[in-house]
Amino acid sequence: MDENNITENEITNENVNFETRINLAPLLEHVTAIKKEIETVIVGQHKMVDQLLVAVLSNGHVLLEGVPGVAKTITAKLLAKAINIDFSRIQFTPDLMPSDILGTSIFNLKSSEFEFKKGPIFSNLILIDEINRAPAKTQAALFEVMEERQITIDGSVYQLDAPFLVIATQNPIEQEGTYRLPEAQLDRFLFKIAIDYPKLSEEILIIQREHLLQNHGKLEAIKAVLSASEIKEYQALVKQIRVEPNLLEYIARIVVNTRENAFLYLGASPRASIAILNAAKGFAAIRGRDFVTPEDIKDAAIPVLQHRVIVAPEREMEGITSSEIIKQIIETVEIPR
Repeated sequence: MDENNITENEITNENVNFETRINLAPLLEHVTAIKKEIETVIVGQHKMVDQLLVAVLSNGHVLLEGVPGVAKTITAKLLAKAINIDFSRIQFTPDLMPSDILGTSIFNLKSSEFEFKKGPIFSNLILIDEINRAPAKTQAALFEVMEERQITIDGSVYQLDAPFLVIATQNPIEQEGTYRLPEAQLDRFLFKIAIDYPKLSEEILIIQREHLLQNHGKLEAIKAVLSASEIKEYQALVKQIRVEPNLLEYIARIVVNTRENAFLYLGASPRASIAILNAAKGFAAIRGRDFVTPEDIKDAAIPVLQHRVIVAPEREMEGITSSEIIKQIIETVEIPR
């Protein structure tokens, strides 16, 4: 049977019976284990955790946005500890130089030659704290490394080891001493995840857990449940997730609509279409399916698009946000049948 001519009934039956052509059982087992480890510390925020796992499986970078104290930094640390890969943290400051991130060439007196000393970017999982505090020249140092997973210094190209994931945090409220991220850099983040305050019941549980910790650290009991080689294997597996042609068109219609929407000054680029495709495959995988549904695309669209579009100034003055406009676009575009 031609795999490209699967009927809707066959897809529905597979959805009910969970009969997959790709063996996703090991992936689902590891996803569940990572969630369990993270949830020993993080209360609630299930949607954020799912999005982070999708980003890992889709080989994409993440921008975490939220006010201080909502567990942005500790979430990245937890993810790094639950995955057995190298971890590096960089605190961005106004005086940070590109060489502080990438590395620099140092003259070796013994060999009478320049040697390249690698910077903290040479790791697997990079946490960039308060990314909007560094000036434009330092932000520009991330362009090549985030997109191509390599850096070019003094005419030499250095490849970064896979997997390579950047998780950056920023505070949306404080503006003093910060710099707006360039659109070209924002476009390199797969997701922008907005973290809200916890609910009352979650806040009570957070306080109770902190009280019971006593002298124990939050991260002490976290176990590594996934290796670098397994991540690379799962990333290759996720790329094989089936996407029907009408769903590819559905993604394109959503993105094109952002360019034609009167509420938006700047729409999304084709890179956004590819990002939605990859993220939708990730959502399908963590839900145990080897095919993408419209719901996967909807769940991917907002975190993929909200930082890639610019709201028209007059609409921004009215308090309308990019996520609200994208929700409206998703509701407008007809779902394929």
